[in-house]
Amino acid sequence: MSLEDFHKEEVSCSEHCESHRKSHHSDKVKNNLITRLNRIEGQIRGIKGLIEKDTYCDDVINQISATQSALNSVAKVLLEGHMKSCVVERIQEGDFEVLDEVLTTIQKLMKK
Repeated sequence: MSLEDFHKEEVSCSEHCESHRKSHHSDKVKNNLITRLNRIEGQIRGIKGLIEKDTYCDDVINQISATQSALNSVAKVLLEGHMKSCVVERIQEGDFEVLDEVLTTIQKLMKK
């Protein structure tokens, strides 16, 4: 699923983000994210298996890199959806503290 598809399927979460701090994604988006995470979980198990089998270090590192890239992809989808829905709506409601929250989140993502 592309980022554009994600946005077509997302549901506004303003009241949930502010009061309950939950996001509400359509079932299609949620299933897509879960599918991606299930693949990543499989990659992690595969990396563990490579280490248990004493696989050449460079090969293991390449698998770790691929897994990190997959996680970054999930984070990008979530961050973009969050910024285009929750963050925009909170700013429209006059809640500018959300900007500090997003900046902190972006800084954490950039450290990786």
